[in-house]
Amino acid sequence: MKIRKKEYGNANMVGRKIEQLRKGKGIKQKDFISKMQIMGCDINPTSYSKLEGQVRSATDKEIFVISKILNVPMESLYNDPN
Repeated sequence: MKIRKKEYGNANMVGRKIEQLRKGKGIKQKDFISKMQIMGCDINPTSYSKLEGQVRSATDKEIFVISKILNVPMESLYNDPN
C-alpha cells in the first residue's frame, strides 16, 4: 500500500475518511475509480487523488457514489469537526 507523499489539504471534509475506508476494504484506487465511472461519475485518477488528498472539493454526486460503493451512509464520510 502506497503512503501519501503530500500533506492533506483543507478543500473538503471527506477525503481523508474516504481514503481510510477504501484502503480498509482493500480496494485499489484505480479499481475504485472504475467503480465510480461505472456508476456514472466521470472522474480521472488525478482528480480522485486530489479529492482524497483534500486538495479539491468533492461534489455531491461524488460523495453519493462513493458512499454507495463503500456501503456506508454519506454522513459517515464526514469527520466530526470537534
